[in-house]
Amino acid sequence: MSGATGAARVDEWLLHKGDWLRDFRRDLHAHPELSWREQRTTKIVFEALSAAGLHPRKLSTTGLVCDLGPSTGERVALRADMDALPIHEATGLDFQSGNPGVSHACGHDAHTTILLGTALALAEADAAGELPVGVRLIFQPAEEVMPGGALSAVRDHVMDGVSRIYALHCDPRIEVGRIGVRSGAITSAADHVEVILHSPGGHTSRPHLTSDLIYGMGTVITGLPGVLSRRVDPRSGTIMVWGAANGGSAPNAIPQIGALHGTVRTGEHHIWATLEPVVRDIIDGLISPLRIKYEVNYTRGVPPVINEEHATAILTAAALAVSPDAVTDTPQSGGGEDFSWYLEEAPGAMARLGVWSGEGRQYDLHQPDFVLDERALEMGVRVFTNVVFGSAE
Repeated sequence: MSGATGAARVDEWLLHKGDWLRDFRRDLHAHPELSWREQRTTKIVFEALSAAGLHPRKLSTTGLVCDLGPSTGERVALRADMDALPIHEATGLDFQSGNPGVSHACGHDAHTTILLGTALALAEADAAGELPVGVRLIFQPAEEVMPGGALSAVRDHVMDGVSRIYALHCDPRIEVGRIGVRSGAITSAADHVEVILHSPGGHTSRPHLTSDLIYGMGTVITGLPGVLSRRVDPRSGTIMVWGAANGGSAPNAIPQIGALHGTVRTGEHHIWATLEPVVRDIIDGLISPLRIKYEVNYTRGVPPVINEEHATAILTAAALAVSPDAVTDTPQSGGGEDFSWYLEEAPGAMARLGVWSGEGRQYDLHQPDFVLDERALEMGVRVFTNVVFGSAE
């Protein structure tokens, strides 16, 4: 089946199902579920796929996977994440979250809806024997927590036999109808650092008789980011930022315990592999002269998403087939994205899906009033289906 014929079939499907697609997304939006708790989302996606004659398989946690098309030869995987964030929604939408303190402030409801729409459109082509390659649909849980639900999905063998894998992610900085593409790194690795410091405590008038824990915390707060920037190639985009510092309650008492929490990010895979021992060495050098006991809990998060050149070319062509001006450049993000774990198994690419209406305020992800232009749903379905048909050309 040619790409042109496939696009015509998808156009016909969207003509009749576009409203249904929007309503499905709104239902997901009104019923957000946190990471590893996506039971309802998994259930209704499972039912929609089954009703279309497909045969989805639930993963060992939440989420599901579904194959269609030829069982031999190349197999293209398409991935969507399903979980919401622990953020109270403040959009005022008629269909805003009915789950207090939880919302789809990152657009995963749109990602899930787009992949489901793609599945249902491709199912019609599959029933007619027109799919040029095998397709695997991955509805993944828990992208929003480290190290990400993608690792669990990989352990459930979702990447077995996959030739290439693709994903789209909402971007409120890009206008609807456009796709941001980039070959190479498009996101960064993201690790968590926790430093727990211990002191006998004492009076602030006699710091020489004890270990000055607050001073030690300040030394690490300022010293680790600074020294790290001198130990790692600055061209790598490596950055260390603290998000929380807790210790003490009285102005005249040196506390006995304090804690620091932060993230280390880098755009280079080879640097990410070596960051933990470097961070530990720097912390030890900063604290050792102060006679403060400490422990470091370093949690490796996700590697950077590195878009493979050929997969990026297929994704670019898929967007251009929708519109000749659909493609725009996009910078590398400092954020982490667990799609990178799939790329440890097979080449692939992620693109940014424009969801800004083109008028008024540009929202940001993870904000309580984040909204998206629902025209992006049909754009996403068109791009994903074009990826499938373009993979055989």
